[in-house]
Amino acid sequence: MAEWIEDEVLRGQDLYAEELVGRAYLRCEFHDCDLSEAATRNAVFEECSFTGVRFNVSRHTDTAFLRCSFDRCDFFDAEFTGCKLTGSRFRGSALGSVRVLGGDWSFVSLADADLRRSSFRDARMREADLTAADCRDAALTDSDLSGAQFDRARLARCDLRGSDLTALDPLSAEVSGAVIDAPQAVVLAHALGLQVR
Repeated sequence: MAEWIEDEVLRGQDLYAEELVGRAYLRCEFHDCDLSEAATRNAVFEECSFTGVRFNVSRHTDTAFLRCSFDRCDFFDAEFTGCKLTGSRFRGSALGSVRVLGGDWSFVSLADADLRRSSFRDARMREADLTAADCRDAALTDSDLSGAQFDRARLARCDLRGSDLTALDPLSAEVSGAVIDAPQAVVLAHALGLQVR
């Protein structure tokens, strides 16, 4: 791992299509930077803040964004493979069409996030905050959603097959049209107090 870059403030940096491999940032601030089509691999961003940053069509592999904040960032068509975002927070960011494969998104705040047409597959999302998140036409498949918060989440046409839905109260979220499998139907029936025989 490269030497840590600490407490730097980057404003308006053009990092378009840059490859950030093995970089390590601690408590750095990124303001209005362009990371469109950039690629990170085995990089670490810890307690960093990103404000107005463009991540469009960027690719992230085995990268950690630990306890980071993302405010008003654009992630159109961004891809995260095997990444760790534990404890990070997204506010006012465009996350539609994001693709997540594997990795750890536990304790991530996605409250009020627009996740339409996004895809999370085989991800660890324990105790993730999806309060009032718009997950219409999204996919949250084969993922660990135990302890996640779904209050007022919009899940119409969301593919939830294979995921842990033990924390989902079907009366506190919009679930009409969501796609689930048979074992999940039993879990939700129990959540409603129904007996399955």
